[in-house]
Amino acid sequence: MRFSTLFTALAVVATGASAATFSSSAISSATKLTSANHYGAPIAPWKAGHYPGWYYGKGVPPKGVTCFLDELFCELLDLFPFGYHCPKPPQNPPPNNPPPPPEYSQTFYSLTCAIQDDSYLTYGLVDTVADCEAMCDSVYGCTFFNTYHDVNGKNGSPQLTCALFGKCLTASSADNCGGQTQPDGTKDYITNSDGYCKKTATGY
Repeated sequence: MRFSTLFTALAVVATGASAATFSSSAISSATKLTSANHYGAPIAPWKAGHYPGWYYGKGVPPKGVTCFLDELFCELLDLFPFGYHCPKPPQNPPPNNPPPPPEYSQTFYSLTCAIQDDSYLTYGLVDTVADCEAMCDSVYGCTFFNTYHDVNGKNGSPQLTCALFGKCLTASSADNCGGQTQPDGTKDYITNSDGYCKKTATGY
């Protein structure tokens, strides 16, 4: 707690940020949200022992996900200039201007298998496809995202899994079809798997 208080004081002096008190666990989570550990998800979702690194949405954070990218936590992340920063709200185009061309094209939809590829960057949980697109726009090098329902456990999967990758991929790379045994003895399976490719990688 002492470190948390000291960090808050230094952050306010250095950045002029509001004097919100951040817990030591929140600060620890923020410092670990880097590309070096795949933004909190070092184990890819097709490997045993994987877990989502973050949740980005407006609902209740899923059980077991410690990094909730809400407004307060995003303010904390902004205090680390060289770390990860949350998605920014989209800007409306000037009046009477035509809308910009879409940044993404869909490469496949509604598969029952998810992407598995060495260009994996990170994965987490979101509420909508648009949320996953926003996450791809905020992670350096992201060129492709895959959203799907990883149905696991008896209560199903209300959130979408959002997996980000560093190169454009097609249905031929969608060979993660679930089948992993869950703690309750059931096996997971994949539904509604969609893939989207970006024209230019984020940050390039």
